[in-house]
Amino acid sequence: MKKQNEARNITMMMDLYELTMANGYFLQENKDTRVSFDVFYRKNPDGGGFAIFAGLEQIIEYIENMHFEAEDIEYLRSLKLFDERFLSYLADFRFRGDVYAFPEGTVMYPDEPVITVVADLIEAQIVETELLAQVNHQSLIATKARRIVRAAKGRAVSDFGARRAHNNDAAIYGARAAFIGGVNGTATVSAGQYFHIPVGGTMAHSWVMYYKDEITAFRKFAEIYPDNCVLLVDTYDVIDSGLPNAIKVFQEMRDKGISSRYYGIRIDSGDLAYLTKEARDMLDTAGFHDARIVISNSLDEFTITSILHQGGQVDSFGVGERLITSKSEPVFGAVYKLSSVEENGEMVPRIKISETVEKITNPGRKDVYRIYDENGHAVADLLAIAGEEVNMSEPYRFVDPEKPWKKRKFENCRAKKLQNPVILNGKRVNPPMQTEAIAAYVKRQLSNEIWEEEQRFENPHKHYLDMSPAYYAMKMKMLEDSRE
Repeated sequence: MKKQNEARNITMMMDLYELTMANGYFLQENKDTRVSFDVFYRKNPDGGGFAIFAGLEQIIEYIENMHFEAEDIEYLRSLKLFDERFLSYLADFRFRGDVYAFPEGTVMYPDEPVITVVADLIEAQIVETELLAQVNHQSLIATKARRIVRAAKGRAVSDFGARRAHNNDAAIYGARAAFIGGVNGTATVSAGQYFHIPVGGTMAHSWVMYYKDEITAFRKFAEIYPDNCVLLVDTYDVIDSGLPNAIKVFQEMRDKGISSRYYGIRIDSGDLAYLTKEARDMLDTAGFHDARIVISNSLDEFTITSILHQGGQVDSFGVGERLITSKSEPVFGAVYKLSSVEENGEMVPRIKISETVEKITNPGRKDVYRIYDENGHAVADLLAIAGEEVNMSEPYRFVDPEKPWKKRKFENCRAKKLQNPVILNGKRVNPPMQTEAIAAYVKRQLSNEIWEEEQRFENPHKHYLDMSPAYYAMKMKMLEDSRE
């Protein structure tokens, strides 16, 4: 399978401060000191109840292929910021650390580490920007796509967003993320090629405008694409021109014995709720009950919900700019924070403390568990000290960090560890997971594991991130010690 980055080296996609800090570490510290960093986010977009983790495969590709080329070193030398010994180190650089992560497509929640990097100090520092760029972009689009798919209530949704994306990569990786989130396909051809996403499209207004009249344009299109004959009916007038001409062409096809595998109309402007109801009535009256109605034009979960609530007759949605840019909330906000530093052969926790309570980090190496009840529903997530035993064979006491005074227990539950190694000693652990499998994993979680109450748009139920007693005590001690 062709890969998006196979012809380019994007190692230098990093913030300058990562390199200036790395240069400082190289000159003043033991560069072989092991550290751990966590990737997590603080708030679900659009006030939702969860987010969808996406972008991991591109992170693994980036880390595995990191290397600085001669022109990179020469450019860095020209900045007159870096010691020559450090530049020599970069010339031979390869990432040799470890990366642990949730499976791509995992439903995730604020403040839990979806990725943990454990590596030598410099290695861990200079991967920050690319990790965050991929997680922040693809997780945002995957989450937005899932909201739109949910609003569509089982109707097909396609990504039409490439021309409104922020650049080529945003279009291609956005299409990948949207497919992971649940859309049926994309109009972006390269995304289909790279990631095996079904591609599709209809016709452009320019096709209709090129010909001397609308009926000629429709007949030409039907002649070339009889098995995918979706006619764009809003170039001139949907009710008085587009629909009558489309029906006439459909009848001509039927009279010739042409049985189209997929046919119908697309409306890209106007009052979509009203026009689709009129279109359905006109198509049905003419005997074309199986003709599809596709709509596009600035759609998102809110407009789709409104159109369907008004009785709009829609079989498929083409969603563009508001999906590919996540227009309603275009920033995801994942961060990369130091969580431990090696001292005398042990990983010692570090914590960031802030006047803003939400910005206090969860320190140290830790395991993340998803807790399931006896019916297979995810009731909470749990943070524990890395390697700590979490035994669910009997009632398990835990701490709710928001209400630590309450006595809480998980009973008749099971725990599944969410983080697993994806890179060890700089090498990928498992083969790439196909995009279709990631999308199926998302659908399976939301159908079988995640409460419906967490998936609603308005005031969703909060999924709790609890702590083992040992982990909570460790964090509280660090906060207490910081006051001395």
